[in-house]
Amino acid sequence: MKYLKGLQESVKQIENLYTDYEDMNLLIEMSEEDSDEETIKGIEEELDRFSEDFEELRIQTLLIGEYDSSNAIVTLHAGAGGTESCDWTGMLYRMYTRWAEKKGFSLEVLDYLDGDIAGVKGVTFEVAGENAYGYLRSEKGVHRLVRISPFNAAGKRQTSFASCDVIPDIEDDIDIEINEDDLRIDTYRSGGAGGQHVNKTSSAVRITHLPTGIVVQCQNERSQHMNKDKAMQMLKAKLYLLKQQEQAEKVSDIRGETKDIGFGNQIRSYVMQPYTLVKDHRTDAETGNVNAVMDGNIDLFINAYLAAKS
Repeated sequence: MKYLKGLQESVKQIENLYTDYEDMNLLIEMSEEDSDEETIKGIEEELDRFSEDFEELRIQTLLIGEYDSSNAIVTLHAGAGGTESCDWTGMLYRMYTRWAEKKGFSLEVLDYLDGDIAGVKGVTFEVAGENAYGYLRSEKGVHRLVRISPFNAAGKRQTSFASCDVIPDIEDDIDIEINEDDLRIDTYRSGGAGGQHVNKTSSAVRITHLPTGIVVQCQNERSQHMNKDKAMQMLKAKLYLLKQQEQAEKVSDIRGETKDIGFGNQIRSYVMQPYTLVKDHRTDAETGNVNAVMDGNIDLFINAYLAAKS
C-alpha cells in the first residue's frame, strides 16, 4: 500500500504538470491577441510554478537508492562551542522539524537530552514519509554556525558546530549477527517535565557496540523492552550500512565519513554576522536568506546534493 501510494502521488504530479503546461499555452495564446502586462505577469508566475514542480519531480527520479524510500532516523549532537553549540543544535532540530512539516512528513522524537543552560546536547528523531531518507541523507555531516553570540556579554562573533547523522529506518528484519558479548546495555530514566511527571523507572535504553563504538539510544517508547527493541533496530541498521560500505568501498554514499565536530570538517556554513549567507561546501549551493533556511527551506541544498550525486 505504501508503494502504491507513492506511485499514485507520482502520477498525480505528472498529471498536474500537464495541466499547468496547457494553462501556460492558453495564456500565451491570449497574450498574442492582447499583450497586456497583467497577462505577461500571469505567464511568468505560471512558468515559475511549473519550473519548481518540474524540478521537484525530476529530483524524485534520482531517489533510486536501496533505502531512499525508507523513513529516516536523524541524530543531532552539539560539538565544539559549549552552550552556544547546544543552542545551535536546538536551532537545527527546529529547522528539520519545519522542513518535515512543509513536506507533510511526521516526526517522532526517540531520544532527547537538554543542554545544561540552553538548547539541546543531543536529539534523535524519526522522520516518516515517502523518500524521507533519500532526501535527508544529504544532511549527514558537520554544520557550522557563525553569529554574534547571545550568551557572550561582550557581543563577540562566535563559531559553533553540530553534527548530523542519518540512517534509514529499515523495517525488514536485517540478517546480521550481533554477539551479545559485544554489547554494553545501559538503562536510565527517560527525560520529562519534572515534578509529578518525572519518569521514576529506568525505561530508557542505551546500547554501545564495543567493536565499532556505535552508540544508539531510545527513550520514547512506553517500556524498557520496547525501547530496547527500537534501539537494537537502529543498531542493526547502522551495522548493516557499515558492512555495505566496507564491501563496496564507498564510504560517502550511505553514511559518510566520521569526522570531528569542529573546524575544517563542516559540510555547510550558516553565517548570520557580519553578513548573511548559507553555503554548502560540497556543491557550492548558497543563499543569503538565512531566516528562510532556518524555517526549513533547505530543498535548495538537498536538491543540489542529489543532482551532484546522480
